[in-house]
Amino acid sequence: MIAYVLPTRDRPGELARTLAAIGRLAAHGPGADAATAAEVVVVDNASRTPARGPNWLDNGVAVRVVRLEHNEGAAARNIGVRGTRADTEWVVMLDDDSAPLDDRFVRALDEYPADVAAVTADIFLPDGSRERGGLPEVPIGCGVALRRWAFAAAGGYDAAFGYYAEEYDLAAKLIRAGRRVVFDPRFRVVHRKVPGGRDMGVILGRLVRNNGWVVQRYAPDAELGERLEENERRYGAIARKEGAVEGYERGLAELRATIGAQQRTPMGESEWARFTGLAAAREALGAAHGERPFASAELIERGKNDWAVELALRELGVEVVGSGADVRVIGTMSPGPMLDAAERMPDAIAPWAMCRQVLDPARLAA
Repeated sequence: MIAYVLPTRDRPGELARTLAAIGRLAAHGPGADAATAAEVVVVDNASRTPARGPNWLDNGVAVRVVRLEHNEGAAARNIGVRGTRADTEWVVMLDDDSAPLDDRFVRALDEYPADVAAVTADIFLPDGSRERGGLPEVPIGCGVALRRWAFAAAGGYDAAFGYYAEEYDLAAKLIRAGRRVVFDPRFRVVHRKVPGGRDMGVILGRLVRNNGWVVQRYAPDAELGERLEENERRYGAIARKEGAVEGYERGLAELRATIGAQQRTPMGESEWARFTGLAAAREALGAAHGERPFASAELIERGKNDWAVELALRELGVEVVGSGADVRVIGTMSPGPMLDAAERMPDAIAPWAMCRQVLDPARLAA
């Protein structure tokens, strides 16, 4: 049984488009078995005009709407999960403006062993580029399938986060519990990313605060100080670029006022390497270096956790330099920007082995 959980607030048109897209998924239609049967739970996050939906989609999938009196942010997803049927195995998290592009992922979910607690999607924007954010083992909330029991055991999303970085906190809890988070290119989602209500000051404030909380909770002692500084630098630079410095500074002040209240449950070294993408970078760059050794590398398209790419290269004895290096290496561990860069620059080395599978048309057609 699969349940789609969709929080929504004051966007009836987008909700209708997403429900229609789910209704076109043939895998849930007549003849669906226990693994492919589905329902939709819409969680209305206190819309001014109560959200509505049909009782049934075109493919026969039932729809229920849960109305909240207050905007619960991302924690509305927890309420949606609690409202799903007891025989639900997978919960597919979507936004009201995101939807699966096809139904290949439905059967794919049945292939995963029990230690896989989450399957993340390849998320596209309307212009064909990919969504930014996430890491190889950290999903983006508008396109991820979660095992219902594993989600519940981890305590779901932390309501204190509101929005932004709650997926990082959840992924950390899953990894610490011995679970796996995997990326499957057969799971493709489009995020229409409607601009209404997106305040960059609020967003940057939440990002620096919430990511700082994640670092404080889970970073090993030896990494804590450096990663907190990196968090401030990264989002400070983005805030200056976006003209959202005031909001960023408010979030930074909130982080400094609340960081001492975050309970420390540091990850072990191998867990932290998986969580940050360092393990993926070590694997991919080690394989590339083994196939064709290189002494120097230029990092291009720098982004999320570029420090992990640099560290993996240094461990191989590779010097990170500017132009004129032996090879170019994509300098981000965020899957979307990495895959986009790898498509544009096929000669560059991607620090994630999955890139080869995603960008191989023969594999995707299988």
